[in-house]
Amino acid sequence: MDRQYNILFLCTGNSARSILAEALATTLSHGRFIGYSAGSRPVGTVHPIALELTKFMGYPPQLLRSKSWNEYGREGAPKMDFIITVCDSAQGETCPYWPGHPATAHWGFQDPAAVNTGDEDMLLAFKKVEMGLRNRIELLLDLPVEKLDRLEIKDRLQSIHHRLKFGNSENSA
Repeated sequence: MDRQYNILFLCTGNSARSILAEALATTLSHGRFIGYSAGSRPVGTVHPIALELTKFMGYPPQLLRSKSWNEYGREGAPKMDFIITVCDSAQGETCPYWPGHPATAHWGFQDPAAVNTGDEDMLLAFKKVEMGLRNRIELLLDLPVEKLDRLEIKDRLQSIHHRLKFGNSENSA
């Protein structure tokens, strides 16, 4: 296996979108990427639907918890190669200092936990976010990251989101 990369997905509450992204990055990459997630104001629990979807992916549920992004700015924390915000409110916040100057991007998605038109609609919203994240992460996995510099990676990460958001029928963000 080539070099292993750490990727941190950020959201405000760290209960749904970033949790799904953490599990997807780790499971889809078969160890090439290790996904992490955190929030600027974590709610303290993982949303039950996110937990079920990650279990279905085969991601160990005991690895999931809602936590502050401050954990990844501390001494001894894993060094991040990539940091991706997955909600618009987290994108606009002042982030902690990230050691190593990781490549950053924003892949914004609507909060599926905010859907209040019934359980079926909420489940569909979660699945839509999961598919959007899955598509982006699969494109990320196809990048020759070991051959790209940090700015090229940042541009490619952002173009993945724009290509999927504006280039097809996906309209989840």
